[in-house]
Amino acid sequence: MTMRTGNDSWSTRVRAMGLAALRGFGLALVTLPGAVLGFTLAVVSIALVPIGVGLVTTPWVLTGVRALADWRRVLAAEWGGVRIPSAYRPAPKDPNPWTRTFGLLRDPATWRDLRWLPVDMTAGFVTALLPAVLVLYPLEGLAVAAGLWQPLAASGGYWYGFVRVADQTSALAAGALGVALLALAPLAPRLLTLHFRLTRAVLGAGQGELAERVRVLTETRRDAVDTSAAELRRIERDLHDGAQARLVAMGMDLGTIEMLLDKDPAQAKRLLAQARQSSADALTELRDLVRGIHPPVLAERGLGDAVRALALRMPVPTEVIVDLPGRADAPVESAAYFAVSEALTNAVKHSGADRIWIDLHHVTEGEGMLRITVTDNGRGGAVIGAGSGLAGVERRLGTFDGVLAVSSPAGGPTMVTMEIPCV
Repeated sequence: MTMRTGNDSWSTRVRAMGLAALRGFGLALVTLPGAVLGFTLAVVSIALVPIGVGLVTTPWVLTGVRALADWRRVLAAEWGGVRIPSAYRPAPKDPNPWTRTFGLLRDPATWRDLRWLPVDMTAGFVTALLPAVLVLYPLEGLAVAAGLWQPLAASGGYWYGFVRVADQTSALAAGALGVALLALAPLAPRLLTLHFRLTRAVLGAGQGELAERVRVLTETRRDAVDTSAAELRRIERDLHDGAQARLVAMGMDLGTIEMLLDKDPAQAKRLLAQARQSSADALTELRDLVRGIHPPVLAERGLGDAVRALALRMPVPTEVIVDLPGRADAPVESAAYFAVSEALTNAVKHSGADRIWIDLHHVTEGEGMLRITVTDNGRGGAVIGAGSGLAGVERRLGTFDGVLAVSSPAGGPTMVTMEIPCV
């Protein structure tokens, strides 16, 4: 039993090192070109603002930089357990390019993103690549010691680290260096976490930006109040135009039936059937209205089963994976349910997807987060605030200090990630 436990522990450690190496290598491949491209385009675009060209290009470039930063926030939470709050001001909706450009440039978070890009392309690139170096580079040293040095030395000399390999003795020295580096491989997961902590140090809001954070939270609370008032007006309108009208008509029919019961029984019977249908229609409308306010399955069985029931009503095949240890607070579950509903509606209406995947799970790092991912294989191109409904989802999550990140390259796939604190 002890031997099996030790083997399991060692296997888990090796798996963690390999996963950190692969993630770090993949991240390094994206970090350098992504940061260089984003920083270059941003600097050139802002420099062209005085001649008017930048007024058109800057909003698009800065929106792309925000998407890159939000994507890194998602990876930091998923791969490193490092949560990096987002504190962007709402993007100006005025179509005037001057208003949009300077609205984004006045946001302190925009300049924080632009400071992060040079750090990401230098120190960020190195800290992302180090886990892969510690795990993969020693294997090359062992291969050199095993005999690979001969074709390498024949081609004009070969250096492994600081060891020049020219014969079997120097090849064994290279192998010893590889073994020494391999002893540091268990540090790979920590180095990947270090990369995300470096990202948080630059992207995260500092003490000087606390007032900005409070302002963003105040706006989200105000949006929540406005949304709640609009929802109450919708419910009142639906009751007045729907169920209430049918119940009034049914009351009038019953009055007419009472008068016709002795004079014209056949007509009274027809009106009675009509009243019965009106009552059934009113009941259906009331049930739909209640479901729109708070689905019964959500209250009775929780978020997982409610999302599964939602997926069953989708015209597109939808796969749901739920890994939740328990239930969150009712307001959190309600916000998550309607956010998923809006994301699914977006995918069905705009993406052209023929398959959708939903993943709900609880992240235990920090205060605990409910993380939801909605992925579709559609055409891509989804952007927050582009009339897709994602801006409403962002406002709904912002009420709970949640975040929304969208990855949707042209051609797809689209991945919408939502996080809501559970505490």
